[in-house]
Amino acid sequence: MNAPTPSSRDAAELALAQPLAVRGGGRWRGLVLPVAAIALWWLLARADLVNSALLVSPGKVLATAADQIVGGKLWRALGASLARELTGFAIGTVSGLLLGVLLGLSPLFNRLVGPSFNTFKQISLFAWIPLISVWFGLGDTAKVVFLSLAALVPVVVNTCDGVRNAPPKLLEVARVYGYSRWQTFALVVLPAAAPAIFTGVYLALIYSWLATIGAEYLLVAGVGIGDLLIEGSEHFQMDLVIFGMFVVGVIGWLMNALARVAERRLARLRGQDQ
Repeated sequence: MNAPTPSSRDAAELALAQPLAVRGGGRWRGLVLPVAAIALWWLLARADLVNSALLVSPGKVLATAADQIVGGKLWRALGASLARELTGFAIGTVSGLLLGVLLGLSPLFNRLVGPSFNTFKQISLFAWIPLISVWFGLGDTAKVVFLSLAALVPVVVNTCDGVRNAPPKLLEVARVYGYSRWQTFALVVLPAAAPAIFTGVYLALIYSWLATIGAEYLLVAGVGIGDLLIEGSEHFQMDLVIFGMFVVGVIGWLMNALARVAERRLARLRGQDQ
């Protein structure tokens, strides 16, 4: 006897429920590794299997976190780091957009500047530290210059590629309708290049945050998250070092999440416009 076949309604409900179950489970799977790592960390510290000076307990890190938060030291350091990061990101992004558009639109400008930029982007970012420290000292100006360089390169590369790769069919339509060069750029090239440009801006945001910690660690003058890490390292306070690393990771994760939300909203707006 043949088994009864499910009705179309049952099949539809099953098809809808299965992705939801998969998605629901996927939200929690990402927590497995962090929870397991924290549990192992707690067990090692509890059993004294590792030198307590090298691996402090989670409780001590939490106590240090509370002290830093309540005392206000974390907020001062975080505020200083974010101010530098956002300033360098803004300068590097605006400069990168202008340079990327010029390289993508003007063959003459690309022949004149392109080879020099291609050489420039091969230089390791941290190789600029000695020169920047001599020219600008060890203060905030030097850090902002360093962060601007970190944000500049990905924006230039992605903007240039996006502008160059505008669909030829759309450019042909613009010529047929008699668009001016400015209209062609504003109405055809720029919208087509928007995804690549956003990718460059997204990378610039991440790179500039990572460079912020490097700049504060190497250009040591001033207050910042990097200063917390240096202080913990110099005084052998592993709880402060671990807490500082946790803060760096959380801020980076939040930036990534905000960038993804902005990307989805921009894509939705572009879809509505089209």
